[in-house]
Amino acid sequence: MKKSSKQISSLIILFLFVFFPETLRSQEVKSGEVLFNENCASCHDGSVPKAPHVISFNFSSPQSLLTSMTNGVMKQQSAHLLLEEKTRIANYLSGTDKGEAENYEIKRCNQPIKFATTQNEQNTVKSWGFDGRNTRKVSSELSGLSVGNVSGLKLKWAFAYPGATRARSQPVIHDGVIYVGSQHGKVYAIDLDTGCTFWSYQAQAEVRSAISIVKSANSPDEGLIIYFGDFNGAVYALNGLTGEEIWKTHLNDHKDTIITGSPKFYDEVLYVPMSSNEWASAADPSYECCSFRGGIAAFHAKDGSLKWKSYSIQENPKDTGKRNPLDIPILAPSGVPIWNSPTIDAKRQLLYVGTGESYTSPAAPTSDAVLAFSLTDGKMVWHRQLLAGDAWNMSCFIGSNYNCPEEDGPDMDIGASVILIEDEKKGEIIVVGQKNGIVHGLSPDNFGKIIWQTKIGVGGYAGGVHWGMAAEGSKIFAPNADTNFIGRFKDEDRRPGLYAIDAFSGEKIWYKKAIDQCKLKDKPACDPGLSAAVSATDGLVFAGGFDGILKAYNANNGNILWQYNTNQSFSSISGHHAYGGSIEADGPVLYKGHVLVNSGYLYGSRMAGNVLLNFSID
Repeated sequence: MKKSSKQISSLIILFLFVFFPETLRSQEVKSGEVLFNENCASCHDGSVPKAPHVISFNFSSPQSLLTSMTNGVMKQQSAHLLLEEKTRIANYLSGTDKGEAENYEIKRCNQPIKFATTQNEQNTVKSWGFDGRNTRKVSSELSGLSVGNVSGLKLKWAFAYPGATRARSQPVIHDGVIYVGSQHGKVYAIDLDTGCTFWSYQAQAEVRSAISIVKSANSPDEGLIIYFGDFNGAVYALNGLTGEEIWKTHLNDHKDTIITGSPKFYDEVLYVPMSSNEWASAADPSYECCSFRGGIAAFHAKDGSLKWKSYSIQENPKDTGKRNPLDIPILAPSGVPIWNSPTIDAKRQLLYVGTGESYTSPAAPTSDAVLAFSLTDGKMVWHRQLLAGDAWNMSCFIGSNYNCPEEDGPDMDIGASVILIEDEKKGEIIVVGQKNGIVHGLSPDNFGKIIWQTKIGVGGYAGGVHWGMAAEGSKIFAPNADTNFIGRFKDEDRRPGLYAIDAFSGEKIWYKKAIDQCKLKDKPACDPGLSAAVSATDGLVFAGGFDGILKAYNANNGNILWQYNTNQSFSSISGHHAYGGSIEADGPVLYKGHVLVNSGYLYGSRMAGNVLLNFSID
C-alpha cells in the first residue's frame, strides 16, 4: 500500500531517531534543525521527485552543502536566507553542528619530522590490518605490551579533531609519527610523544579509512609515501615527511562511489576497494535505482596510473522492465559494495575481499560473498556466497515502496576484512566474520569451499561481526555487537562480547560477555556491543565498545586486565575541548608501549565524539 506524505515524514523521523539521534535533540530557536524544517524539509522528505532525500545529506560535507545554497543548484530556493542561516543548515544536515564550529589552530611541532630509522617492517604499524593477511596482530616486540604491564596504561594526551562529531580513520605509525585522517578531510602527521602536529593536508572529502605507509625509493627523498582515499572516490599519495602531494587520482566510476575500506599496498601496486552511497540515494522516489557496482581498482603506486579495475558484479546493470510507482525504471544487478581492506595471498597471487548486499532484485550471486581476484590482471578467479538473496537499500528502511527490492534485506554484509591464517602443520585457511553473527572458515585451495561455520550471535544490520577480527597463531578473536535496534529480537538472546575461536575447526575456545555499564542518560545510543575492529598482540586482545569503553583482554581466557571509559570530556593538547563517545569502526593501534584509539561516532545512532586518545605505560 502506498504511504502518504505524512506517513513517510513520520518514518523519516523514526529513521533519524535511530541513526542520527543528535539531529532530533532540543535546540535553540532558529538552529539548523529549525531552519531546515521551516525552509527545506517539505521538499526533501521523499515526496518531491528529484529533490535529494534528507538521508543523503549526512554523507556530504558542510562546505559542499553551503556551496549548493550560495552558488549552486539551491541558490534560488535559499536566496531569502542569511549566510549564517545557510551555514547552520549545512552544519545540521552534515551532522557537524555538535562539533566546535571554530576552525581553531592545533598545536604545531617546532621541528620537522626526522626519522631515526628506515627499518619499515620493524618500526611500523603500516595499514588497517597491520599486515598483508589482515591479522590485526602486532608482535610483543613492536607493541611493547604484555599481560604483565598492561594494567599500567595511563592517558598520555588527547588530540581533538576540530569541529568533528565522529572519529573513524584508524591511525598508523612509523618511527614515532602518527598518520591519521578526519571527518573534514584533514590528514595529520602527529608526534607520538607530545601530540603536536608536524603537518596537515586537506583532502577533498572525509578520510575515514586508514592510511597505508610505504617505505619506497619512489618518494622524493627516499623516505615514506603514505596512501589513502576519501569519501569522493579520490586516491592520494603524499610525502610522509612533508605532507606534500606526490599524485592524486580518482576512481572515476559511479557518481556515488566512495572509499570506505583502506587501500592495501603490495608489490608496488595500490589496491583500492570501491563502495558507494547509492543505498541512500535510493530513498529518493525519483531516483533510477540502481546502477552502482562494487569492485577493486589497482593503481601503480609510483605515479597513480590505473593498472586494472574489476567489479564485484561482472555484468552491467540493465533495465529489468519493472517500474516504481513514479514509473522510474528499476535496474539490476546492482550494489555489492566492498567496504573492507583487501587481503593479500602472496603465494597464490590472489586478493580476497568480502562484499555487501545488492541494491535491487534479484540479488547478485556475488553479494554477501568472498571474492578472489588475480593480483596480476584483476580477473575474478572464484567467489563463495555466504548468504543468498540479500537485496536492500534505504527506501526499505523508511517504509517506502518506491525503490525497496522485494527481498527487503536482511542487509548482512561482510564488512570485516577476511583473514588469511597460516599454520606450519595445519596449512592455511580463510576466516570470515559476517554481520549475521556467523564466523566462517573457507579453503583457499578449493574455490573458497566452506569448511566450518560458527554462530556467535543473533546478528543484525549493525553486526554480528561488523568491522574486524584479529588473529594470534591459529586463534581468532571475533567481536560481536548484537545491538538491538527497535527491539528486533529478544534482549535475552543477545550475546555482545568477545569470542576466541579455533581457526581450523571453528570451535569456540572462550567467550567474554560485554556487561552493560551504560548510564541511563546515554541510552539508547550507549550499548555494550563490540562493533569496532579488535587488535591483538602476544597474550592480549584490545576491543572498544559502543559504550566507549576500551578493554584489554587476556588472550588465553578472556579475563579483562584493563579498561578505560572514553565517553567523557578531555582537554586536548591544543587546550581545546575534546569529548569521547562510542568506539566504532576502526580498532585500537598498539605500538611501543602505547595504545591509540579514536572515540566518537555520530552515525548509526551512536554517541558523538571528536578525539584521538593516546595511552602509554610510561
